Formats: sequence, structure tokens, C-alpha cells
Amino acid sequence: MRIAAARSGKHLTLLMNWPRASNTAIAMKKTLLMMMLMLGMALGMSAQSTDPDYADKLESLYKGSVPLAKPKDLALWEAGDPQLLLLDTRTAREYEVSHIAGAQFVDYSKFNRAAAEGWDRGKPVVVYCSVGYRSERIGEQLKRMGFKTVYNLYGGIFEWVNQGHPIVDAKGQPTTMVHTYNEDWGKWLRKGIKVYE
Repeated sequence: MRIAAARSGKHLTLLMNWPRASNTAIAMKKTLLMMMLMLGMALGMSAQSTDPDYADKLESLYKGSVPLAKPKDLALWEAGDPQLLLLDTRTAREYEVSHIAGAQFVDYSKFNRAAAEGWDRGKPVVVYCSVGYRSERIGEQLKRMGFKTVYNLYGGIFEWVNQGHPIVDAKGQPTTMVHTYNEDWGKWLRKGIKVYE
């Protein structure tokens, strides 16, 4: 295997050339890819919004207590690691309108230690909400509970959709509708159909 890294501004691109391999080698490749994605996120590589005003808003909201995962990194991570625990920390109504496929609902207002019973604390976890504020608070709680690898999705589901990633409704069907909490927060959703109620 050959790995080359190319840096362009704040972005780091990893170029990989994999030879044919056995199932064990494929599993090792997936593990290596996950580790490289985690390293990239841990180093804080450019978690940047597609909208500079939104990026400024996010910077004012985040405490920096939970490392950020960029939407494109989450998309790659999901494809390479079926063990990833993806948690939607919004309200039940927001989750029903749409969520990221594979996300598990955890209600922000009711989250506690009991909600995390039975979860493997060694698994990587990515939390998200509308913009990342509520999910950062849940991420802090998970870290205090002993979860080792916790990330907050940069920009939340709004940035996920703004960057063109898919979402599903309560029946698991693709949708473009996103609950934006209210009209004020809805201004940060640039793509998709805004739902307030």
C-alpha cells in the first residue's frame, strides 16, 4: 500500500493505492481508513461551512469541548465502519421529519446515563442536532460517562444537507424536508424544504 498526503490550505487529502488483498487485509484497510479519518478530525482539520456567515455563527455557539467531524468525513466513516454509533439529539418531532440514515434518536431534553446503558463505550460516536449546539452538550455527557471517541457533527444536520448529503424520513425513505426548530434557525438551512411545526 502506498499513501501520499497532499496539503492544500487547511485541507489534507490522503491518496491511497491498495493492492489486491485478502479479507483480513480488507478489514485492516477499513481499520486504517477509520484511524486516518479519526486522526484528521482530532487534528481539527478545517471543519468549514459552505457559508461563511454560518461558520461564524457556529464558532460563536461551540465551546470546543467535543471534537468536530466534518460532514464529508462522517459520510466516509459511515461507509467504512458499521460499528459507528450515530446519535440524533434533537426532539422526536425533528427526528420524525428527517434524520441521517442509521441515526439513533436520543432526546436532548431527556438524555441521561440510563439512555446510554448497554452502549459500547469503546465504539466511536458521532452526535448531531440542527446546528451542533445541543449535540455538543450530549457529547460532553458521553465523554463524562467514559465514551472514548466522541465527535460532534460540524454544522449539524443543516450543514449535512447544505453539503448535499442524503437524509431519510420516519419510514426510512429519502426526503428533502428538514425540521429547522424555528424560522430564525431555519435561515441556516440553504437546501431542502424547511419544516417548523
